[in-house]
Amino acid sequence: MPQVTSVVIGAGHSGLAVSKHLTDRGIDHVVLERAEVANSWRTQRWDSLRLLTPNWLSRLPGYSYRGDDPDGYMTAAEVTAYIEGYAKEIAAPVRAGTTVTAVRRTDDGYVVETDQDTWRARTVVVAAGGATVPSLPDVFEAVPDGLEHRVAAGSGEEGVPAYRNPDDLPEGGVLVVGPSASGIQIAHEVQASGRQVTLAVGEHVRMPRTYRGKDVLWWMDAAGVFDDRYDEVPDLARARVLPSMQLVGTPERITLDLNALTRAGVRLVGRLAGVRDGVAQLSGSLSNVVTLADLKVKRLLRTFDEWAETDGAELTKDLPPGEPVEPTMLPESVPLELDLRSGEIRTIVWATGLKPDLGFLTALGDLPLWDRKGRIRHDGGVVTASPGLYVIGLPFLRRRKSTLIDGAAADADDIVTHLAGYLAGPA
Repeated sequence: MPQVTSVVIGAGHSGLAVSKHLTDRGIDHVVLERAEVANSWRTQRWDSLRLLTPNWLSRLPGYSYRGDDPDGYMTAAEVTAYIEGYAKEIAAPVRAGTTVTAVRRTDDGYVVETDQDTWRARTVVVAAGGATVPSLPDVFEAVPDGLEHRVAAGSGEEGVPAYRNPDDLPEGGVLVVGPSASGIQIAHEVQASGRQVTLAVGEHVRMPRTYRGKDVLWWMDAAGVFDDRYDEVPDLARARVLPSMQLVGTPERITLDLNALTRAGVRLVGRLAGVRDGVAQLSGSLSNVVTLADLKVKRLLRTFDEWAETDGAELTKDLPPGEPVEPTMLPESVPLELDLRSGEIRTIVWATGLKPDLGFLTALGDLPLWDRKGRIRHDGGVVTASPGLYVIGLPFLRRRKSTLIDGAAADADDIVTHLAGYLAGPA
């Protein structure tokens, strides 16, 4: 049975960042990957998807974007090549095509079982991705037969294929459920194909693509918002389940929000609350939801302006002044029901989020690893219920940017620092 000091599960950007820090500290390890490096970018994204973050923000430990378009947004294929290049540059010890099936505790660490072999290790870092499996809401089961279904990303779940492009859909109307980044991008793309799209809108994070001439994520980075720490925010549980920002990466740097969708012809309705006798029940709180999103984005932009007047004065002295936020427009009458049996809707695209697939940890038995909603318990990536076990790549793991490529470096450094201290034993 092969033995290493640490097993890293997953060869995406987070797992590779951990590998780089382990190597720098002289800690022997292996990276087990069920498919190939950057597999989710290779296989679980729709055709037109680009990174939400500008290329310059794709920083990894000892590695950064080297192309000629730092302010652009990489395609999924380009992200795959970028992460593959990183794996080669750091000579990460990746074992591809190796699916972890179980992680078990032993007296001196862990046994990691795979479909190829079994490893012994003193520590395990789970970098299997925080957004791997589609998260379908309970209402999915109540939808009447006869409709086509797609999930926005991931490998599909419960027999539901992943959305790829509009040509993948049958003719007819499309209901997109979920107004975050995936939902608004797919709604916009499908509407442009000539199909009528209805977007069911719940809580969302409105965001302009640019502000005062700079990418909005430049502001998030420069003003330190991305570096907000998990042990400093007032409501961490809430911060970890916030929807993704309404952004799209395009060469034109367009802002894609609900107003842009309305102008494109997309019909906005309230959150999909249930389905009864084939009729979708829609929340009547749409006006309140968009008002709250408008207030929050105005507050964020004020934060940027305040920073620009103080610590960021030198960086921003030549930038134009800010522009007021246009209120989200809604029609005078918003329906509260949508008959799914009428034929008006032929396809439902579920842009309702993704969740990690950590089933291999259930072999750890009765340890208190999970909260009441089935999410793994951890303290900034340290799984306190099982010493020597770590996770990385989950929302707001240690910082607001934890799920971004750019967030992996600092989180991996912190986790490997803790791991090294654990290996050294009590001081």
